[in-house]
Amino acid sequence: MIGDGMGITQITAGMYSNSNRLNLEQFPVIGLHKSYSSDNLVTDSAAGATAFSAGVKTYNGAIGVGADTLPTVTILELAEAAGLPTGLVSSSSLVHATPASFVAHNRHRDNKEEIAEDFVKSEVDLLIGGGYRYFDRRSKDERKISAELARKNYLIDVFQEKNIQQIKPDVSKNYLYFTADGEPLPYAQGRDYLVPASALAPTFLDARDTKNKGFFLMIEGAQIDWGGHANDSEYIISEMLEFDRAIGAVLAFAQKDGETLVIVTADHETGGYAIQTGSRLNAIQGAFTSDYHTADMIPVFAYGPGAEAFGGIYENTAIFTRMRDLLRLK
Repeated sequence: MIGDGMGITQITAGMYSNSNRLNLEQFPVIGLHKSYSSDNLVTDSAAGATAFSAGVKTYNGAIGVGADTLPTVTILELAEAAGLPTGLVSSSSLVHATPASFVAHNRHRDNKEEIAEDFVKSEVDLLIGGGYRYFDRRSKDERKISAELARKNYLIDVFQEKNIQQIKPDVSKNYLYFTADGEPLPYAQGRDYLVPASALAPTFLDARDTKNKGFFLMIEGAQIDWGGHANDSEYIISEMLEFDRAIGAVLAFAQKDGETLVIVTADHETGGYAIQTGSRLNAIQGAFTSDYHTADMIPVFAYGPGAEAFGGIYENTAIFTRMRDLLRLK
């Protein structure tokens, strides 16, 4: 689970705005990762997510490629090759930097229509996020990528037709739910799917795991970052609290299941966010040093089998290596 732009202050502001409690407090193991990219001490989401997905330091803007622009094999692709069900859920579009870095390979994050094409080459069992226009109303060509995915055994729902709470996907098919035409709304403006999607996703993938090998799932709380870019403390807090509820939904599955490792981290901090003098519980006064990312080390929370591997201080690329080793992927 990746809270994009979620540094220590974003977590603290969410906690102090929620009567001093978060689901994150249930995690027994906490570490710190070094977030820099290959070409900048301040990473972006594309390089940060590629470090998690593929275990390489790469340049800012890179999607599933190394510093030499050559494709890198991702943890999701390794899991697919080993027969594990896989899933991506995000409160951004599916072609946005973080989810894209697990399934696509492109020289730059802005090539969203090219990134959408890579989804056809993959076999991700579950996809929930925005970006319908990059698949079906494209500017570069008239490809209907959704139709191509439907021919690959995907059941597809679109946001205008069905609410996430109504969804009961057929586990015999891959499932794709487009939550928005472009980028989804902020939580405060009505987006409400991240928590129910986070409850649905592990249950769906577990049901698809007919060989009892386990599954790989990435869930992103994308818009904590957008609140930081906007220097909007209330935006950050509302997104942080929604993401924490999503964490609670996944933890509930893991606690019942007893065999699921949950890792929560961020790609970077955004905004140089600080809590000012005069703040009180449930009344945070925030301040910012930037409208971009910062180079802070980033917390990593782990719960479940193998959690102890995520304590300490290490490179962001080590998260890939440790996930790969725990899943016994080659």
